[in-house]
Amino acid sequence: MLQQFHEKNRDLLVNINGELVHRDKAGVSPFDSAVQGGDAVWEGLRLYDGRIFKLHEHLARLRHSAEALSFAEIPPDEKIIDAIRRTLAANKMRDGVHIRLTVTRGVKTTSGMDPRLNQTGPTLIVLAEHKPPVYAKTGLTLVTSTIRRPPPEILDPRIHHANLLNSILAKIEANKAGADDALMLDTRGFVAETNATHVFLVRENKVTTPRVLACPEGITRATVLEICAANRIPCGECDLSLEEVYRADEMFCTGTMGELAGVIKVDGRTIGGGEIGPMTLRLSGLFAERTAREGVEVV
Repeated sequence: MLQQFHEKNRDLLVNINGELVHRDKAGVSPFDSAVQGGDAVWEGLRLYDGRIFKLHEHLARLRHSAEALSFAEIPPDEKIIDAIRRTLAANKMRDGVHIRLTVTRGVKTTSGMDPRLNQTGPTLIVLAEHKPPVYAKTGLTLVTSTIRRPPPEILDPRIHHANLLNSILAKIEANKAGADDALMLDTRGFVAETNATHVFLVRENKVTTPRVLACPEGITRATVLEICAANRIPCGECDLSLEEVYRADEMFCTGTMGELAGVIKVDGRTIGGGEIGPMTLRLSGLFAERTAREGVEVV
């Protein structure tokens, strides 16, 4: 599924270290750590009627990731929120907006991977786009990738870093197979997530999701677990095999960019009845209720 260009985004203003620049003229230094080695952390935020859902949770994860990478300096939350407000105001945005928030280690004095070469502070980028949830409501098809998600001893998935080659390689496989996305396993052979989202299975009205071993701690994932607990829907975290995926009654993905999206086929095998199931529809409705009333007002 290829995202189409949104005409409203033709003249976007991008915020780079406080300077609002037209998208066609925006840029960072070739000495910036994001260019040199993907040395950056990021978050995806969604704007609902002037409010950003789970903003403080996203900023906390951004900070934790930067701390894990030993960033010498991290912009305070107040500065980041102010940059978001200015960017949204400049683009006259209020609803149906996705925000890509990036903090890099900053500009280096010379090319190289050594963090000691970074002596000018971080680079803060706020990219806000008119972008509704990206997945079709008719259901997704997945194909299992040969690319595995690494365990914490190789690269801790709780670090929400900007080096996405592991995901991109899996997405290339999905594209070549004609699938919407790739299902990724961990090095033990259990389900981790897709190349872009967390996954949930439904079996006999119980909702399960993989443990946070080879996938990040997703904000939307956590919200779904909160919703299940609040509505007395049986749920849990456990190791999930491909065999359990194939015989699931329902399957859905979660993420800020796509919210909840049902999966109807994996590796050519139909999931459940081959259509979006009742539990997925119920949870999608409960999630929409949360986003309609909660969030931090920024517009």
